[in-house]
Amino acid sequence: MSRPAPPPTDDELHAWVDGQLAADRHGAVEEAIASDPAVAAKVAAWHTQRDALRRLHGELLDEPVPAALMGALDRHLPRTARHVSWLRWGGMAAGLLIAFAAGWLGNAQWSAPRGGTQLAKVPAVREFVHDASVAHAVYAPEKRHPVEVAASEQQHLVQWLSRRLDRPLKVPDLSTQGYTLVGGRLLPGETGARAQFMFEDAAGERVTLYIGTLDANAAGATAARETAFRFASEGPVPSFYWVDQGFGYALAGKLPREVLLKLATLAYRDLS
Repeated sequence: MSRPAPPPTDDELHAWVDGQLAADRHGAVEEAIASDPAVAAKVAAWHTQRDALRRLHGELLDEPVPAALMGALDRHLPRTARHVSWLRWGGMAAGLLIAFAAGWLGNAQWSAPRGGTQLAKVPAVREFVHDASVAHAVYAPEKRHPVEVAASEQQHLVQWLSRRLDRPLKVPDLSTQGYTLVGGRLLPGETGARAQFMFEDAAGERVTLYIGTLDANAAGATAARETAFRFASEGPVPSFYWVDQGFGYALAGKLPREVLLKLATLAYRDLS
């Protein structure tokens, strides 16, 4: 008999929140989050704290290393150590350049059929997409309570969430890809209420559509009225997301990229 997987440590939970957890521990950690309210509350608190720190100091991530620090490094390191250090940083820069090129080409390949400018790489958008991924990982594994309002009350569900988000909402029809509505729920967000619709296929595989307002000021000039369609792998599950008239949408699920793309494109067209 195989022994049960050990419970997640705090270090593993932190790694899960940051999207850095080893792949072989994803299942055990996500099961612990879904089955233990105390663990779920702890993860939610860390996620909120992390987002607050990103909003406070996010601009520092894009700033170059100050010249004074680089000068101090050059003065105090021996010549051999400097050479090794520059080789190491040069290799990292080359790797980043290759990764950027691959990501840019992949982005062009996986863009939606309808054009749109690239979304601003701002904390508001990144946090929205990560929140969608975390919400999927927390609620999709639920057996008895995956949603607050079931699909049998779809009209009430849509009216309720539309009222709370202060915007007429619509449930996309994903039935041509074999997915039917399970139901939905109301979730908190940084700029107000968020909605989550959950869908399921005959095999029990689930995807979620996460919807909410984005702060136009935080998102910069591109967020308020421009539309874009992009893939994101940050967080526990991947998603395709887009922004339309200041509203964000993210379809998330543990699916191959091409399958998730078909579902997201279907939702995108149905909701546009």
